[in-house]
Amino acid sequence: MPTLSLMQYLLGAAAGSLVGFTLGLVGGGGSILAVPLMVYLVGVDNPHVAIGTSALAVAANAAANLLNHARRGNVKWPCASVFALVGMVGAFFGSSLGKAFDGQKLLVLFALLMLLVAVVMLKARGAEGNAEVALGRGNAPRLAAFGGLAGALSGFFGIGGGFLIVPGLMAATRMPILFAVGSSLVAVTAFGLTTAVNYARSGLVDWALAAVFIGGGVGGGLLGAWLATRLSRGQGALNLVSAGMIFFTALYMLYRSLGALGVI
Repeated sequence: MPTLSLMQYLLGAAAGSLVGFTLGLVGGGGSILAVPLMVYLVGVDNPHVAIGTSALAVAANAAANLLNHARRGNVKWPCASVFALVGMVGAFFGSSLGKAFDGQKLLVLFALLMLLVAVVMLKARGAEGNAEVALGRGNAPRLAAFGGLAGALSGFFGIGGGFLIVPGLMAATRMPILFAVGSSLVAVTAFGLTTAVNYARSGLVDWALAAVFIGGGVGGGLLGAWLATRLSRGQGALNLVSAGMIFFTALYMLYRSLGALGVI
């Protein structure tokens, strides 16, 4: 694995700060920024190394942000645990398949799916949700189904699967978006670790880069969690920010992927 320069490690710390901020603000979704930043900003040549390293870094940053949201009472632990445990199985099989694919054409389809999710989140921006939601027979099967799907996509693509977690939790339980953001970090941590371990077994993790990326993400995460709490006080504001980030990231992915395929 090629050794990176000091400037690349500094850029890695800066990229980690941005991803940590995103994870603290909108929960799932930080990983979709991590890989493009590692490839296009830091300059990691091997996309699979970028995926494996970012999975480890995002998992660690998500765990730090989870503590921030947990202290604010924004985590529905039973619902999040069912979602994450089933999703870990999906993430293992998804990441095993992902290592064998180039993925450019699949990224185009995935970006289109992201646009669809952004539209759904915009339509639901006025819904307040049920802050007293609890795990039960009615929502447990839905949590397991959404968790398995989100985990498989997260593991397969290495990027982007996490952004399905917040709307998945909301659809399964109708919890408010602030609780979905906090609870999603349980799954982001679990999925990221599962994917990272699978990639590390194949020597596809840059441990030094992951360390500086994680370090940069801690400070960004504190700011993101604070802003998420502030935005949640305005009806639909956090949904709007989440949908906007997904929408513009999807457009960027489409541009890069279609360019790589020679379409544009």
